[in-house]
Amino acid sequence: MLLSAANTSTLDVALPVVARHFRASASAASWTLLTYMLVNTILILAFGRLADIVGRRRLYLIGLGTLTVASFACGLAPNIVVLDVLRGVQAIGAAAIITNTTAQLTDAFPRDLLGTALGLNVAVASAAQVIGPVIGGAMASSWGWRAVFWFNVPTGIAGLIWARLTLRRPLQEHTREPFDVVGAALSLAWLGGLVIALSEGGALGWTSGPVIAGAATFVVAAPIFVLVQMRRRYPLLDLRLFSDRGRSAAYVSNMLLHLARFAVVLLAALYVQAARGLDPFGAGIRVIPVAAGMMIASPFAGRLVARSSARVLSTAGLGVTGAGLLGLALRLQPSTSDVELAIWLGLVGVGTGLFMTPNTSAIMTSVEPSRRGIANGVRSMMQNTGYVVSVALSLGIVTSALPADEKREAYAGTLSRLGSSSLARLTHGYHLAFFVLAGITVVGMGVSLSRGPQMRESGADAVGEAL
Repeated sequence: MLLSAANTSTLDVALPVVARHFRASASAASWTLLTYMLVNTILILAFGRLADIVGRRRLYLIGLGTLTVASFACGLAPNIVVLDVLRGVQAIGAAAIITNTTAQLTDAFPRDLLGTALGLNVAVASAAQVIGPVIGGAMASSWGWRAVFWFNVPTGIAGLIWARLTLRRPLQEHTREPFDVVGAALSLAWLGGLVIALSEGGALGWTSGPVIAGAATFVVAAPIFVLVQMRRRYPLLDLRLFSDRGRSAAYVSNMLLHLARFAVVLLAALYVQAARGLDPFGAGIRVIPVAAGMMIASPFAGRLVARSSARVLSTAGLGVTGAGLLGLALRLQPSTSDVELAIWLGLVGVGTGLFMTPNTSAIMTSVEPSRRGIANGVRSMMQNTGYVVSVALSLGIVTSALPADEKREAYAGTLSRLGSSSLARLTHGYHLAFFVLAGITVVGMGVSLSRGPQMRESGADAVGEAL
């Protein structure tokens, strides 16, 4: 988890170094991030289903090995196109890891300790988001962008050895159910179309051909995907998981929380480099409060799970996150002090940590052990859908008012060289993006509250049996 989560944040601060090295366009630079998240999101759902078929331990080990090898290859990439392709391979490995981690924890821990275990898991992911930007920034500043990827290799090798020694082979780990290839292809079509439309809108214009084509693909493929899943005996997305109102609300609010908050680290890191001229290491230091807030709040939330409802804790987490985003929308300027910036970023992190543990625990204890792979796959898929849409939407809003040369400079972290008018346009785009993200948390609070006072726990008794 430490390794896979760090890969979503190390490049957030090192992206300007990559963009400058390859002299990449704004679109090519953004796809270095989006390729990883898009492939990861699509395959998380597929691997959640596959884990129930071939076994969680086996898929976990394959994923960790793939991520390690791909990380080494990323550091050898000769151009931005090859790097983007290899980032997709990295994402394949990361998806196999992420899909299996929560399900294995749920199998291994009794119900009274599950909240604490999941809280620690969130804390590890949060620690990775602290380590990722700092190490990514330090390595990019000192040894270049290739070191950002090579850092993963010794960690991955150590993780593989440790996993083979410690992960047990559960009885009846896999089934003979077939894999839904058609569903996987349709999920690629609708999510890929959505991401293309959102990510390219700011660069090419919202009425450009690729944007319209992407939006049309999403509109056509999404309902077909749902219809196909309803008719499949063994679907990629088990729609029965949404039959319970509480679980459905937990899934949707999970997606909205991450849609609102995920791009914050990237946006803040890009802003302080573009507006203040900081290097990647300086940017990495300044975005620590997001992950630090998550680290502080997630174990605390884990202890509260047994005494308070997921409805209350999750809704409160969305509210705290929204307060931090609103502060950024109203107060962010090139002259904003580091202390004030840390306060707003810290609130985003605290709110996320307060939300994650109770919401995840509510989902995972509401299904039978045999369905936890797909249940967690759906949770991770919706979470990662929030990730990729957050980045695509935010970057589209931030850069939509900038001319082509300023977009390139913004991604390269050198926009401050172009003058105050350029910074004013960039800052206005940031304010608008943060207002939109804050509004999404308000919608998320409404969805979270709609789950009702108590969520059905049809699989809760099986947690102890899984031991």
